Amino acid sequence: MSSIGNVAGARRGTSWIPYAALLVLFWGVWGAFSSQPTERYGYPDEMVYIVWAFTMLIPAYFSMRGRTFDRRGVAMKYGLLVGLTGAGGQLLLFKALTMGPAYIIFPIIALSPAITVVMAMLILRERINKLTALGVAMALVAIVAFSISSGDSDLTAGPYLLLAVLICVAWGVQAYFMRKAATVGVNDATTFAWMTISGLALVPVALIMMGGLPGGFPWQAPALTAATQVLNAAGALFLVMAFSRGKASIVAPVTNALAPVLTIILSLIIYRTLPSMFQTIGIVLALAGSTVMVYADEKRGEELAAGAVTDGDKAAQPADGRSEAR
Repeated sequence: MSSIGNVAGARRGTSWIPYAALLVLFWGVWGAFSSQPTERYGYPDEMVYIVWAFTMLIPAYFSMRGRTFDRRGVAMKYGLLVGLTGAGGQLLLFKALTMGPAYIIFPIIALSPAITVVMAMLILRERINKLTALGVAMALVAIVAFSISSGDSDLTAGPYLLLAVLICVAWGVQAYFMRKAATVGVNDATTFAWMTISGLALVPVALIMMGGLPGGFPWQAPALTAATQVLNAAGALFLVMAFSRGKASIVAPVTNALAPVLTIILSLIIYRTLPSMFQTIGIVLALAGSTVMVYADEKRGEELAAGAVTDGDKAAQPADGRSEAR
């Protein structure tokens, strides 16, 4: 079997669920503490991006241990598409937040998994049953609910709306290309390495956006940023690993819906912050929708396994249908 066949075979034998669970754990904790550097020390968002880009080197190092870097052109193409859409979207988000309200921008961005689902079904020909479709719909509604907050509805539209749409498309496309890279046999470590390279390549853009490297911040600001962003970086690695083993039409809604649930629970415990009505609705829908999707996917896996065993038994029988003497 070719090396690509070995990669694909290994992925088929590994469930995406453990990696999605690790992603939810790391991104859920990161979400609860990610705002601390800015709230405590006024650390610029662009500096947060720069620190994040360098923390990506840590999981990239561990992911490449014992793995072969795929030097094929197709690996570079999809790796750069994944990396640049993700990192570029992050930089656009910083710009959008300086121009418009977060309570309008984030609900738009939250629709990115819907783009991933549509692309996966139309281009990758992924098929989901009715039960899974119900779970996907519940998860997508939950994601939007998490992003809704009260605000001044009289604000006029502006360029930030276009930026929000571009970010939504970029992150939806990024998740699709993560799955696409796996389908052509690119290993997780290579895809994540290109993501790291792409993030670092856009560091000069972040510096330009700030007008240079800022000073006057205590050492605690970059240290706290690094501590939180390494969770973000590790979560990104687990995201790549989950997409390489599961359908994009399932992985994207599940991971994007469950991570905020953990963030809200931790915020409730640490900051004594009660969830809003929309967040409460989001928690219920996220848990219910994700449970439905995981159950449907596991049930489908069991049916496929049972079918494979049945086919194997039939193949082992003689042509006349009688069992061989033992």
